[in-house]
Amino acid sequence: MPLANPRSRMTGFFEELKRRKVLQTATGYAVVAWVLLQIGEVTFEPLGIPGWGLTTLIVLVIAAFPVVLLVSWFFDLTLKGFRRDAQHSPDAATDETPKDRDTPGTPATPSIAVLPFEDMSPAHDQAYLCDGIAEEILNRLAQIETLRVASRTSSFRFRGMPVGASAIGKELNVATVLEGSIRKADNHLRITTQLINVDDDFHLWSCSYDRELQHIFEIETEIAAHVANALEVKLGTRSEQECCTTSNARAYEYYLKGQHYFHRWGTRNMAFAIQMFEKAVETDPGYARAWAALADSYAMTCMYWNASEDNLEAADRASGKALELLPGLAESHVSRGLSHFARGQNAAAIAEFETALRLDPDLFDAYYFYGRVRFQLGELERAAALFEKAEQIDADDFQAPILLRQIYRSQGRQEEALEAARRGVERAELKLELNPDDTRALNLGLGGLADLGDQEKTVQFAERSLAIDGDNPDTLYNVACGFALIGESERSLDCLERASMRGMAIAEWAENDSDLQSLHALPRFRQLMDKLKRQESGSED
Repeated sequence: MPLANPRSRMTGFFEELKRRKVLQTATGYAVVAWVLLQIGEVTFEPLGIPGWGLTTLIVLVIAAFPVVLLVSWFFDLTLKGFRRDAQHSPDAATDETPKDRDTPGTPATPSIAVLPFEDMSPAHDQAYLCDGIAEEILNRLAQIETLRVASRTSSFRFRGMPVGASAIGKELNVATVLEGSIRKADNHLRITTQLINVDDDFHLWSCSYDRELQHIFEIETEIAAHVANALEVKLGTRSEQECCTTSNARAYEYYLKGQHYFHRWGTRNMAFAIQMFEKAVETDPGYARAWAALADSYAMTCMYWNASEDNLEAADRASGKALELLPGLAESHVSRGLSHFARGQNAAAIAEFETALRLDPDLFDAYYFYGRVRFQLGELERAAALFEKAEQIDADDFQAPILLRQIYRSQGRQEEALEAARRGVERAELKLELNPDDTRALNLGLGGLADLGDQEKTVQFAERSLAIDGDNPDTLYNVACGFALIGESERSLDCLERASMRGMAIAEWAENDSDLQSLHALPRFRQLMDKLKRQESGSED
């Protein structure tokens, strides 16, 4: 092993002295000692204290100095007294990484949860802006390797709950919590933020920003930088391709509104998302991320609800524009892949997803949708590997484990299938706490519930989803899967027929879907699949 650079070692040593506040303590001690000696020199003789008294005081001051420095090295002085330095104390030193040392209730590394900001606007109509700004700050902080950041799903589920920041932090096993509020009037923003120490509920930092909407990007950057500084971690700078944002605040506002609707699922919400993304690219035609989001919205509409030629062409046009503007952005290739996937052009979709993964090996959407293509082609081993990677990247996602449980079951891996079902159901229920009308969480969750043997709750989820969006072909298809799993064959086939009547191309997927295994040999199912294949190939009107 090469020897360390002496200058580097000395720099590291002085950085450690600063981190442990040894230099600060030494300076403070020197000031106090000087004051004590001055008092002794002035008062000892009038008080009749012998000359050796001052000599003794000098010796004690000198002797105490190394003791104070030693204590400062190993302990921190807090409002609750002295505490052992958790990161570098001798009994804490192991070969594990900081994250490996984390245990519930005692986070070893700097850690934070970013809570959804509160809407303080007069009309209380800025939820999209509150969530968007909080999520952007969260994403920036998540880029810091030395900072552990609670996921959006975990943090945002406390929205509106009468729970203090300290209690939330302990629940999420983080040391600090960032909370804030936003008040918007016309184009003026007032954003108030505070960073709270979970241990004692004291504010580590707080700040208010009174700015115009066009300065929103500066505010997000400043908040993230202030938080990083308070936690003594380094905030990295992102490249243009990573940010891929716009300098137009109005376009950004439309984009945030679109994301708000996009993540709520359902035909109505997706239609609203399309409207907002259209406005974003109209306001700033060079906004690549908005073009990619618009393409995703049209592709999702085609895949789940209405694969009309107009929608297919719109997905193709928007994804092509995103790729033209930023061919080096992984999300552009995911959007292009989804457009191909919606048209049934699987080979072209695979090529785009492979490119996206080369550009960004940690992009959840690329793994998840690539997995869906492989699943639809019946390539279960490859699909399982892709879904497993997607779940590693986003530990709060419910979709990947729900689909994994089908693949594991088909492969005879029953215990793993049940465990995946449990994970998926738990996460779907967390999602429903945030958005009770999220039919995607209901639709996939009911399949996991059926596998776990909870027939009553399976039916509850199915009926709840049908009541919310019963004309949605995606809902009908997934409810059909749930009914098939609990032995309700006729009700399942009724839903499949209704789903196909509403424009959903389901034949290829249904024949490889193990949730529908109990139907595959039934004459009514075979007749329906044959009819749908003729329709989808264009050989039957």
